[in-house]
Amino acid sequence: MNGSGTGPISLTEPLTGGCFCGAVSYALSAPPTMSAYCHCTQCQRLNGCPFVHTVHFRTSVFGWTHDGGADALDAFQNPSKPHKTRFRCKKCGCCVASFNKNTNNTSVWGAQLSRSQDGRIMRYDIVKPTAHIFYGTRMLDVPDEVTKWEGYPEKSRQLA
Repeated sequence: MNGSGTGPISLTEPLTGGCFCGAVSYALSAPPTMSAYCHCTQCQRLNGCPFVHTVHFRTSVFGWTHDGGADALDAFQNPSKPHKTRFRCKKCGCCVASFNKNTNNTSVWGAQLSRSQDGRIMRYDIVKPTAHIFYGTRMLDVPDEVTKWEGYPEKSRQLA
């Protein structure tokens, strides 16, 4: 179970990822429910960048794989969105996942997914973003062909 496969994501060939220093890792055993570039102000402030590649999965297909379990993680519950808990590595501080108890989804960030030897995200064809979300609060324009939404795709107004 090293996540190095090129086929579909499954229990025997999971998608894997983790923090910068390697102390925290996870595996995902099914395809995402959504993959998008998030431009919300919370992602901007919590990650220190104009947008993040967020990949949402049903929580039932997400599992921590590192030694030490919860002891390796810091949890941050956002006061303005108490249904969301973000998890960071205690050693390097990298944000690795977010749990949403309203949707029972866990989100990971594309930048923390396992990479091939040439630096490419493994199985990018499966996790490639299909939308820009919360594009109304963007810090910069992104001139691409990906749809842009005021909120979540199909649940908000399409902006472009």
